[in-house]
Amino acid sequence: MIKVTLKDGSILEMEKGITALDAAKQISAGLARVACAARVNGENCDLRTVLEDDCALEILTFDDEYGRWTFRHTASHILAQAVKRLFPEAKLAIGPAVNDGFYYDFDVENSFTAEDLEKIEAEMKKIVKEDIEITRFTKPYDEAVKYFEEQGEPYKVELTEIHKGEEISFYSQGEFTDLCAGAHLMSTAPVKAFKLTSATGAYWHGDSNNKMLCRVYGTAFPKASMLEEHLTALEEARKRDHNKLGREMEYFTTVDVIGQGLPILLPKGAKVIQILQRFVEDEEAKRGWLLTKTPYMAKRELYKLSGHWDHYLDGMFVLGDPADEEKECFALRPMTCPFQYQAYLNRARSYRDLPLRYNETSTLFRNEDSGEMHGLIRVRQFTISEGHLMCTPEQLEQEFKSCLELTTFMLKSVGLYEDVSYRFSQWDPDNREKYIGTTEQWDEAQGVMEKILNYLEIPYKVGVGEAAFYGPKLDIQIKNVFGKEDTLITIQIDQLLAEKFGMEYVDRDGEKKNPYIIHRTSIGCYERTLALLIEKYAGALPMWLAPTQVRLLSIADRHLDFAYEVKAKLEEKGIRVEVDSRNEKIGYKIREARLEKLPYMCIIGDSEVENGTVSVRERGENGDLGSMSVEEFVNRCVEETVNRVIKK
Repeated sequence: MIKVTLKDGSILEMEKGITALDAAKQISAGLARVACAARVNGENCDLRTVLEDDCALEILTFDDEYGRWTFRHTASHILAQAVKRLFPEAKLAIGPAVNDGFYYDFDVENSFTAEDLEKIEAEMKKIVKEDIEITRFTKPYDEAVKYFEEQGEPYKVELTEIHKGEEISFYSQGEFTDLCAGAHLMSTAPVKAFKLTSATGAYWHGDSNNKMLCRVYGTAFPKASMLEEHLTALEEARKRDHNKLGREMEYFTTVDVIGQGLPILLPKGAKVIQILQRFVEDEEAKRGWLLTKTPYMAKRELYKLSGHWDHYLDGMFVLGDPADEEKECFALRPMTCPFQYQAYLNRARSYRDLPLRYNETSTLFRNEDSGEMHGLIRVRQFTISEGHLMCTPEQLEQEFKSCLELTTFMLKSVGLYEDVSYRFSQWDPDNREKYIGTTEQWDEAQGVMEKILNYLEIPYKVGVGEAAFYGPKLDIQIKNVFGKEDTLITIQIDQLLAEKFGMEYVDRDGEKKNPYIIHRTSIGCYERTLALLIEKYAGALPMWLAPTQVRLLSIADRHLDFAYEVKAKLEEKGIRVEVDSRNEKIGYKIREARLEKLPYMCIIGDSEVENGTVSVRERGENGDLGSMSVEEFVNRCVEETVNRVIKK
């Protein structure tokens, strides 16, 4: 017998060799029915896992993240089985669970149409109804390769070869067998409700040099009601998608002859980013940051010195032949740090100069894979609120706190603070070639950051292998309307690059030392921030950020003189205002202003001209605010703008 400690702390004695599923049955028949996976001694695993020793056991259901992942991973195999039944010539690639769903990549002669997806869904329903048992088994490496060669599955052969010499794990359901590490449900039956949402192109390994595959996306739930709720939310997300809404509202556009990932900001989008940039630069100046402006490109020698040439070359746009050492070779900058270090090196420094804070509104260039780009969220040219701070070891903790306070202030100002999460991105000691520095230096840097984060009670998750090549970082994460997570803001601790660049200061004891460096952004990438704001507010940006804050609507031409008087008074106070002087009916003008989601519109007719007032309509629930004096309305607009009011 073994002792099994449950999540609530209770201990049950069970027979040695029992599976996690059988253990669940002993705990509760109801729990076993909804079980998706297990966690043994803190490790996520399959319900088929055998319990050989005393252990801690959690049974995971669809309510648990790994339980959902297991459920949807099973759904991806049901999808693949259905495709192989209907399209036997299709070649299988990969089929993971992802946030809010799953996908599977297929090599097919023609991409699947909407009609094809309907047929595949129908076949999936048959597979679920058949209640096919799912079994796991392994094969030696050589046998696994031979199996997939005989099956005519070249992508599976390639995936198997990554694990040369290892025992290879398979999952089988009826006539369908797939290479897979798991976990999976015990049968196909629990996948009651699912929907295939789209079919799109995806390069094998995300590399545009490889073949384009057909990627089928879907989602799955235990109950139809849960699926319906999700699809309703997805429809709402589509309405808010900045890639659709931002184009419709003329914030940005893209043009094929310019290139993917190179958006054109139209006047509205450019105005919002200008407002944000001025706000950020002014706020940073108040906090002791010194503005720099550095070149957009540099010779490869700078990037070799920083380490980017060895660790980041694939992500850079290179001008010239990187292999030809006889000729000059330049690269567009993917980050600003090595440039700002030259400002530090401009003259000798002492401890009295520190902390030294350099900031810059930096335009950067990164050679993103075409499959990764999406609207304004991931692009090849972008602008970032970047900064680098040089300090003594004693100043590090307080300066890191100050950087975090700045990002918190920015997030609250634009209304995104409640939407973010935190990731402590650490190095992977098993992947040493990815990083510079010694183990001792990494342990020290991560220890310092961990101490700071714990002291500040930041609720972070750990991301092993997510660190920059020169240091650990705090990544402030955010999700778009479809649940895809990206990094919005980063704060990094760097104890390595100062020495590489010869950055020194004379300390109180007269000795030369290398400063610690903090890399940080305050509001992150402006394009990404704009995208997230469009999605959060469904295009109805807060008053202080709205490209046009007020539109004055004249009923007739005789009211225009007064309208322009009101406009002048608003502009005098810095309010962004337009006059709609077109010879159109007032109802038409009102409808257009509503569609553009303007914070305020003011109707001006005979009564308003006679009384020196404006008839005010506010966007949102308040609607018609009635008549008010021009002075009262101007003060209202100024107060909302200056205080950066965000209305729900």
